[in-house]
Amino acid sequence: MPRIEFVDVEVTVPIEDGDLEILRRTSLVLSEHRIGVIGANGSGKSTLARLINSLVEPTRGTVAVDGLSTSRDAAAVRRRVGFVFTDPAAQLVMPTVVEDVQLSLRRSHSRRSERQRAALAVLDRYGLAALAHRSVHTLSGGQRQLLAMAGVLATDPAILVADEPTTLLDLGNTRMIGDLLFSLPQQLILLTHDLDLARRCDRVLVVADGRVVFDGDAGPAVESYIRSVEGIPVQDPA
Repeated sequence: MPRIEFVDVEVTVPIEDGDLEILRRTSLVLSEHRIGVIGANGSGKSTLARLINSLVEPTRGTVAVDGLSTSRDAAAVRRRVGFVFTDPAAQLVMPTVVEDVQLSLRRSHSRRSERQRAALAVLDRYGLAALAHRSVHTLSGGQRQLLAMAGVLATDPAILVADEPTTLLDLGNTRMIGDLLFSLPQQLILLTHDLDLARRCDRVLVVADGRVVFDGDAGPAVESYIRSVEGIPVQDPA
């Protein structure tokens, strides 16, 4: 598995009367296959995830992916780390399904005919081949999220960061996307409010107030988060 390392990482943003801490000093090594990240909205978990592929830069400290600095080697890191957003509309930019996947393949397939063949193969792999020439605007929510994931996975990243990918989906599509995520060979960093999905992870981080307040096995981590929501203080066994 890839190795993601945070060393004394902080993220702050300037505000009128000083600096606002978005992520407090954090040191982590992430090397498990499937890692869940849970916490309330505004807790800092999305900032933590976006540090992994340079969507956010650390104010202090360093983040590295297999030894590559997310600051100095940002382009190389982004080739290794795919990112799926909550709303697929943030990623689907081309008119048709096949054209959207082709866009992801423009660096690896310079000839248009080869790029289209490769895109159709990707769509077939994820059960979207019949929709290849449909407008992306006619797809259901589940189909749009699946297409967004297919476009990211077409580049064969070593790591997939999925930021609440099932939040906008119904139960059936949540199960479909969840099953796909947990079938992937890639290292998965899954931000989710779905505690059933979190329980399927090998390791779970609980984030609150810009800090990782619990880091451990999925079951105890989820239970600690539930207790915190109910007003019972969280205690990290580490």
